[in-house]
Amino acid sequence: MFGDFKDFKIINSINQFNIKSKKIPINKKIVLCVPSTLIHFFNNKLKYKSISLGAQNCHFSEGDGAFTGSINSLMLRNAGAKYIILGHSENRDEGESDKLIKKKIISSLKQKLNIIFCIGEKNLDKKRNKTFNVLKKQIKNSLNPKFNFNNIIIAYEPIWSIGSNKIPKMSELNRTIKFIKTFFKKNFKTTNCPKVLYGGSVSGKNISLFSSIPELDGFLIGRASQSAKKFIDIIRNYYK
Repeated sequence: MFGDFKDFKIINSINQFNIKSKKIPINKKIVLCVPSTLIHFFNNKLKYKSISLGAQNCHFSEGDGAFTGSINSLMLRNAGAKYIILGHSENRDEGESDKLIKKKIISSLKQKLNIIFCIGEKNLDKKRNKTFNVLKKQIKNSLNPKFNFNNIIIAYEPIWSIGSNKIPKMSELNRTIKFIKTFFKKNFKTTNCPKVLYGGSVSGKNISLFSSIPELDGFLIGRASQSAKKFIDIIRNYYK
C-alpha cells in the first residue's frame, strides 16, 4: 500500500536508466504492480515496451455484485493491468485460503491477466522441515492442470524472509526452486513449467548472490521498488 500519481517518476527513472545503460536484456521484463488507484493513470502515461503494469489483488467475482469496496479482475484489465499478484502472504495472513485464491486465479485467467502466484513457508514451517510440504499444498490446492500455465508465474516468498533482511542460503534456495519446478512438472504432467521468481529482502547489496542459481527466472521486489535508486541498484548489480 504505497504510491501516488507523482510516483510515475519511478518508472521514468527506471526506463531512462535502461536506455542509457542497456542493462536489461531484451528477453527480460519489468512489471510494476501498483495500487488499483494508479493503474489507469500510469497506463495512460506508460510508453515503454520493457515495462508492464499489474495489480496487487482482486475480488474473486467475475462480474458485478454486492461486494462494496471490491475490485474484480475485469475492472483491473479494463484499467490497463496486464499482470496481477495473487496469494501474497500478507493477504493469506488476513484470511485468504487456497480455495479463495484459486477462485481469483480462475477469474483473472478468464480476463487474460498474467498471474504472479505467491507461495511460501512461515518460520515455524522452516524450523520443522515442512517447507516442501507447505509449498506442495499451496500449489496443489490453488492450481488446476487445466489452467493455461503460459499465463502463470510462481513467486516463492519465504514469509520469514519478507522485510526481515534475511535471505535463504543459496544452496537451500537452489534446492527449493528445483523442487518447485520438479514437483510442478510431475504433478501437472507437463514439461511447460511456469517461471519461478524469488521474493524476500532482495536488495542491491545481496542481489549478486542470486546469480548462482541458473533456474531462478526473476524476482518479486517489495520495499526496494518504492525507490527508483534502490530498484535500479538491484538491476545494475545483478547484470554486472
